[in-house]
Amino acid sequence: MASRIKLSYHNRLFLLLLAFSWTMIACFVVFQYYREKQCKSEVLNAELQIYNQHLLKVVDEGTDFVHYIETHEQPWEDLRITLIDFSGKVIYDNTLSPDSLDNHLGRPEIAHAIKHGSGQNISRHSASNGCLYFYSATKGERCIVRSAIPYSTTLHVLLEADWAFLWAIFLLSLLMSVLAYFATRRIGKTIERLNQFAAKAERGEAFDETESFPHDELGAISDHIVKLYAHKRQLTNNINHELKTPVASIQACLETLLSGIELSEEKRQELLGHCYANTERLRRLLSDVSLITRMEDGSQLIDCEEVAVDEMLNMIAEELEALPDDQRMKLHLDIKEPIVVYGNPSLLNSIFSNLTENALTHSGGQNIYISLLSHERGFYRISFEDDGCGVDEEKLPRLFERFYRVDKGRSRQRGGTGLGLSIVKHAVLFHNGAISVSNRSTGGLKFEFTLPDVSARKE
Repeated sequence: MASRIKLSYHNRLFLLLLAFSWTMIACFVVFQYYREKQCKSEVLNAELQIYNQHLLKVVDEGTDFVHYIETHEQPWEDLRITLIDFSGKVIYDNTLSPDSLDNHLGRPEIAHAIKHGSGQNISRHSASNGCLYFYSATKGERCIVRSAIPYSTTLHVLLEADWAFLWAIFLLSLLMSVLAYFATRRIGKTIERLNQFAAKAERGEAFDETESFPHDELGAISDHIVKLYAHKRQLTNNINHELKTPVASIQACLETLLSGIELSEEKRQELLGHCYANTERLRRLLSDVSLITRMEDGSQLIDCEEVAVDEMLNMIAEELEALPDDQRMKLHLDIKEPIVVYGNPSLLNSIFSNLTENALTHSGGQNIYISLLSHERGFYRISFEDDGCGVDEEKLPRLFERFYRVDKGRSRQRGGTGLGLSIVKHAVLFHNGAISVSNRSTGGLKFEFTLPDVSARKE
């Protein structure tokens, strides 16, 4: 079925492209054929008009025009020459007796010459002898001179379009059709692969991310779309997993409260406390997911301005001082110049607040060190360190993954959503910065990241 769908889609795409392209080519060939024939006839007409003008000059001067016609070279072999007065009566014809010819006012080239001074007819049968002629007529002061070339093999060749050029166009079009076939086949296969992936995603089936598309621009775009789908699907599954625990806990507490079982006031308050804690966890989870989604999908809608980061850090230090002794870590600031960043205040605050919360929750240390390492090329290089226990080296690369926890049970007990460090990374990337993490030689984690100063404003 998949093959038939692919072929059907490819055939429709190819035939549509083929019909459109060949229609355009046919229109061009027809236009070119008649345009070239018209241009050649105009050149021939111009040559005959010159001869007509000379003959009219002879007539106007009163010279014997019959002698002129018989003795002077003509521009074309077997040229038929006719003189007609303005009433349409034939005065002279070098092939037939004028008395045998009817009135010529109805001839198209004569009527046009009387009205506009000159006229031509590319292909018309003579009413007098039935031959096919190319006519050219010119109006003078006393009469109209019409010269006519009989249609012979020579004239046909002269007026014929350049078929070599038309055949070249045809062969080129045929080659383009072959290329279009392979191009549409590749596009069809790529789109079919994307459709198959979308169908799998809708059915909730797993997708083999090791598969890839052709190594070209289209393949790169397709790979990007597939990875985006895969990440979105993974995020959805992770959110679903993270929501189950607090929702189940809230449901269990509420069922107990609504069951009618006699409970002490202390137990009721404990159950309500569990409900509140899990509700708060859900709120934080949804808020964090919303923030990441906003950075990924709507970054152009996030407003930026000049932000004094050093003042923000002083406020975080004051908040840490207000915490109970068993939850507090001392913040050490090594900032020797004002840090003014062009960015979003909320996202910049989320960088430092999430790093601080991560240190408070997981490090087990006593101190936090924030330092300005350098300020050059429009970027501040900042380090955020703690003196805690650090993380195993093999786990460091996964710290910025969504919902990744080094100690899953402990993190959930403390209300973490598993998105804090992912938010930090996204916020740094949003500001065109970079971030890395490593273990300190003396224990604890060290985050290094860059943020743009006010000279690196986004246009």
